[in-house]
Amino acid sequence: MRDLTRKLFQILYGRLAAGYGVADVSQQFSISPSVQQLLKDKIVEASTFLPRINIITVDELKGENILAGASGPVTGRTDTTGDAERSPRDVLGLAKYTYELAATQSDVYMRYFTVDAWAKFKDMAERYLRYVQARIASDMEIIGWNGTSVAATTNLVANPMLQDVNKGWLQYMRENKPANVLPQGSVAGKIRFGAGGDFVNLDVAVHDLLQGIPSFLRQDLVALIGTDLIAQEKSALMAAVGGKPTEKTLAQMSLATFGGLPWETPSNFPARGLVITSLDNLSIYQQDGSWRRQIVDNPKKDRVEDYNSRNEGYVVETPEKLVAWEFGNVKLEGEW
Repeated sequence: MRDLTRKLFQILYGRLAAGYGVADVSQQFSISPSVQQLLKDKIVEASTFLPRINIITVDELKGENILAGASGPVTGRTDTTGDAERSPRDVLGLAKYTYELAATQSDVYMRYFTVDAWAKFKDMAERYLRYVQARIASDMEIIGWNGTSVAATTNLVANPMLQDVNKGWLQYMRENKPANVLPQGSVAGKIRFGAGGDFVNLDVAVHDLLQGIPSFLRQDLVALIGTDLIAQEKSALMAAVGGKPTEKTLAQMSLATFGGLPWETPSNFPARGLVITSLDNLSIYQQDGSWRRQIVDNPKKDRVEDYNSRNEGYVVETPEKLVAWEFGNVKLEGEW
């Protein structure tokens, strides 16, 4: 690392130390709850999806879900002139669900020659911090949609979608409300999407899956749909209308909703995924005061290392309000 670069990194160290309220960031330190909140906010801001769900700080590693949906109507009337008494209803009368957080590490490094190349930027420190925050945010999304287990030691080669880092939202459903995750259609182990399959198009798929959510929980629902499904839907639609410009325009307009619901494709969402829920039904919990950090200048490896760890978990607040299918079992037209 060149002398100028080292000076710039010393400035970064100083800024981080002052911001975290510690003497030396090269020694592992715990981040105070107030600063942890600021760091969490910066990471969330680096994503287009995370700001739209719940990122909640909790005190315990295990506990009951913080948010929940009402179990049904609570408004009525009782004639109390006789022996009858008013009988209040449990507004959170749905089944009780719990969370469990897991130690999560986000460790990165930059080679000296990369640091030297970045030294030409006056905002090198800010660029570096944004780089780390954006990567952590992206990983949180990937785990949320793909996570299935919590391994003692993770294996990125065997699990490139971070499946073994933590249990994501779909795994939460598999363990707590498995009936709401469709594993197959008429053929074992397959969900056939397209003409002649289990679901001929997305209108049918969304409509059919939606029936799994009770009517009193169908507020603010959105269909989250993967890019492969959208591509096939558009291709089939364009082939059906031919080359007429007017019909193409009408066909594009028909893609505004599916099954009567608005839709979108979140960043890092599985290409063949289909999930119906409200965005405020998805949460990531982090334990208060659990974030630890250390930045190490490691000349033995010619790099600067940044170690981050926190306790984190993925929660579906009201599992009754989410339905999905097993995206790994989806076969597109022509594949079955």
